[in-house]
Amino acid sequence: MIYQSVKKIHFIAVCGTAMGNLAVKMKQIGYSVTGSDDNFYPPMSTFLEKNGIRVDNNFAEQNIAYKPDLVIIGNAVVRGNPEAEYVLDNKLPYMSFPEALKEFFLRGKQNIVVTGTHGKTTTASLLAHLLTHAGRQPGFFIGGLPKNFAAGFQIGEGKQFVIEGDEYDSAFFDKRSKFIHYLPEIVILNNIEFDHADIFRDMEDIKTTFRHLIKIIPQKGLLVANSDDPVVNELIASSFTPVETFGRGENAAWRICDIHYGENGVSFSLDYARARFGDFSLPLLGAHNVMNAAGAIIVLHRLGLDNEVIQHGLATFQSIRRRLEIRGEVNGIVVYDDFAHHPTAIRETLSGLQNQFPQNRIWAIFEPRTNTTRRNILQREIAAALETADGVAIGKINRPHLLKPEERLNREQICDALRQKNIPAFYNDSVEEIINWLAPQLKPGDQVAIMSNGSFDGIHEKLLARLGEMYAG
Repeated sequence: MIYQSVKKIHFIAVCGTAMGNLAVKMKQIGYSVTGSDDNFYPPMSTFLEKNGIRVDNNFAEQNIAYKPDLVIIGNAVVRGNPEAEYVLDNKLPYMSFPEALKEFFLRGKQNIVVTGTHGKTTTASLLAHLLTHAGRQPGFFIGGLPKNFAAGFQIGEGKQFVIEGDEYDSAFFDKRSKFIHYLPEIVILNNIEFDHADIFRDMEDIKTTFRHLIKIIPQKGLLVANSDDPVVNELIASSFTPVETFGRGENAAWRICDIHYGENGVSFSLDYARARFGDFSLPLLGAHNVMNAAGAIIVLHRLGLDNEVIQHGLATFQSIRRRLEIRGEVNGIVVYDDFAHHPTAIRETLSGLQNQFPQNRIWAIFEPRTNTTRRNILQREIAAALETADGVAIGKINRPHLLKPEERLNREQICDALRQKNIPAFYNDSVEEIINWLAPQLKPGDQVAIMSNGSFDGIHEKLLARLGEMYAG
């Protein structure tokens, strides 16, 4: 530990999921913790208050005038923030969130870092649950909220530490991806696509950061890579670390076979070196979750878990909040909440529902909220993903004033193209107007996937309430 003299810590922008969880853990292990944010609301505000952390609901020099021993600065903070300026002017010790995670929790652990554009949260949660189920007492840090645990952060007494490895940048003073800080010994690389258009210029820029990650895995470590992904295949060729590939293609060392979709989830087989390794099932929807599970199984096999223990753990996995989570059902119409915020995630979410309910209509209700999807850089890909639905509504573009009109996602163009394919389509900034359009068209058996990485103005509850009114009595 290089910060043995630290006693008092202040978090700037403490109300993010990662920052808030880290602040609480630092408080629990004995540090005096304060924080500040300008976006202070439940559930994070309640979570911090419950754990005795004083949070100032603004950014101001006076919040850190007591000169804490260390300041942890969230990646949402930019130059001009009065607290960040105070830190720099007074030469207070500071670091980013991922650097703090490394220095206080990851050193000395066998760190399993789950990376890729999609599937990180589910795969990391699977690993944490299965290792816990096997009695390994792992630590973990997961961006979502795994239903098998009370929180997304656990210190753990065991050797392993599972981390969701985000490629987003670390802070305004450190533009490296977060996963560069995580001292990776085992890495799962699920897939690589263009995302985070606000920080990556193009696909080559994204490849560069993943190459950096691959270069820092030790020789005694392990890289578990999806060989169905052409970009992943390109990058793993330069690995100094042993590589285990998985996928559905012929070239995968661990080949996924015999996928079957049932009422309670999906089953599949894994072959290794063209011989049957094992048969598995899990209570999740979609072929993408088979890929997530396969990567986790390979790591667990490397760590000495046998198939029986793995399968029992898979059967008791409760997924993640906001990953095709059922929010309610009215008159046979099922409303889901899903975190999908990338064209591939949208397509896989809809595909999972179609495989599970092949005779039912699937509706896609999408909010373009991320820095990638609110831009037109993936316009064609978003349109193609939504084409797989039986009906589509698109909500408000998040913070449109920060984009030039010619940079914004063109919702009208997408809806026009969908209607030409006889797919009902509608866009509007108002959730109420979307519900007015959608609710009368729904019928028993319809599956409604609401996809956003935000609250979408409470559309889930509002839609369910409207349906309840329609079918009351």
